[in-house]
Amino acid sequence: MSAAISPPPVQGIRDASRRLVRELGFMKPTLAGTGLPASAVHALIEIGEHDAHSATALCEILCLEKSSVSRMVRKLIESGELVETSSQKDAREKQLALTAKGKQTLAAINQFAQIQVSSALENIPISIHGKVVDGLTIYADALAISRKRVSPATFPHASIQCGYHPGVLGRAVEMHARYYARTVGFGHFFEAKVASGMAEFVGRLNNPMNRLWFAVSEGKIVATVAIDGEDFGNNIAHLRWFIVDDELRGSGIGRRLLKEAISFCDQQQFSEIQLWTFKGLDAARRLYEEAGFVLLEELPGRQWGEEVVEQRFSRPNPITL
Repeated sequence: MSAAISPPPVQGIRDASRRLVRELGFMKPTLAGTGLPASAVHALIEIGEHDAHSATALCEILCLEKSSVSRMVRKLIESGELVETSSQKDAREKQLALTAKGKQTLAAINQFAQIQVSSALENIPISIHGKVVDGLTIYADALAISRKRVSPATFPHASIQCGYHPGVLGRAVEMHARYYARTVGFGHFFEAKVASGMAEFVGRLNNPMNRLWFAVSEGKIVATVAIDGEDFGNNIAHLRWFIVDDELRGSGIGRRLLKEAISFCDQQQFSEIQLWTFKGLDAARRLYEEAGFVLLEELPGRQWGEEVVEQRFSRPNPITL
């Protein structure tokens, strides 16, 4: 049997991508005129642009495993490029910031890149410079979407709102049902459980201990999270119905919603926040742990209609400790 022939656009993009990798210097052990590997260069750029970052956030942004990022960060700290500081919001969370040496390195990286790009653009008519930007941006966004990792810049108008809004219940149920049916095979039992639980909760939103947030992008509800302050009792908040639309996973919207929910709980002086999830939802678990949640217990269970290894996470309120 003969090998399949790739469609011309696919082959052309593959060829151009390989050439970009070579021309930009990614085949070399170091990048951008530094003595650093490509991953370290990108880490310095990300940390410099945002003033500070956690190692967990770098894993998400650079698409690298935790162990790889830990080794890279350790080397950058040892070489004097980075320093670890305690987060102002959570002393247990370490933030990474550039040292004076790191800022000098970043300036050299930016200068190198500026010259590299400017020199290449001199070989292209000015009239099509915009097409180069558009083409690269569209392709990068398409790659991100295919990996369910969308740049926040792709959805610049996403906003977070609070309270009841017409359609929020239906959208939350739909996002839960579609995602969990596709990823773990949950069916009508799970969808009905989400729908009935949320319907009961929405009727209690007038209680100041309860709160519902949702994100809106281009007029569409794309993410939800809720804090139920009554469900567990004993001054324990229950984080529920945390979901992000498939197209926006990795966009940062989930992290923003989670911060809103945690901030509300701290202000209300709940002694802790608890949530139930199940083993295998690694991306969500990274968000929880980054926010200070720890695993309390895991055990087999069927509360969502199918047997899974259920997990209970908790985050104590640092103010009340």
